[in-house]
Amino acid sequence: MKPRSSFKLPKIPEMTIRRLSVYTRCLLQLEEDGVKTISSDGLAERFNLNSAQVRKDLAYFGEFGVRGIGYYVSGLKAELQKILGLDREWPVALVGFGNLGSALFNYKGFARQGFRISVIFDDDSQKAGRTVEGVPILPLRELPQEAKGRNVQIGIVAVPAESAQTVVDRLVAAGIKAILNFAPTRLRVPKDVRLQNVDLSIELETLSFYLAQVTR
Repeated sequence: MKPRSSFKLPKIPEMTIRRLSVYTRCLLQLEEDGVKTISSDGLAERFNLNSAQVRKDLAYFGEFGVRGIGYYVSGLKAELQKILGLDREWPVALVGFGNLGSALFNYKGFARQGFRISVIFDDDSQKAGRTVEGVPILPLRELPQEAKGRNVQIGIVAVPAESAQTVVDRLVAAGIKAILNFAPTRLRVPKDVRLQNVDLSIELETLSFYLAQVTR
């Protein structure tokens, strides 16, 4: 395997980055099944992927295949995890501990991938001051100093739309450069901050569109 040095990487399409996550999960499944090597065609056939797309996506980052063998499953998985930053732990701040925030906190997949929710912020007086599984719930006014003190790298916003911009502004002021937003509203961030929006309503509306087409 010959991964490229990071400073030589071309601009990577966002969809390629998203597909790397899919490939990593597929490789993890193969590893758990005891598969040692696999070709791009074999990977595509087993997981309903596009083999040409797999090869094109991986080519952005180096030469990972071995002629006559294909890909070493464990080795390629480790390289993709490194590329995705999954070879380390990322401290996360969760803002909002209502129904959605609680569900996100209890989702164990985050921790398995290295995303550790280390602090929760919520202005509800019945929640602030408590701890949940050892994680403190603090009032929002403490976000700037606590986020810096805990070296938080990622913020998750799970508050109502009308509060989201204030929360994001405080996360930015604390130096957080990566924010995952679940509030259904448009938010403003500086150019050096990466904002990823997850609008569950849009996802459901997309599903309803396809359902409407097949039921008419």
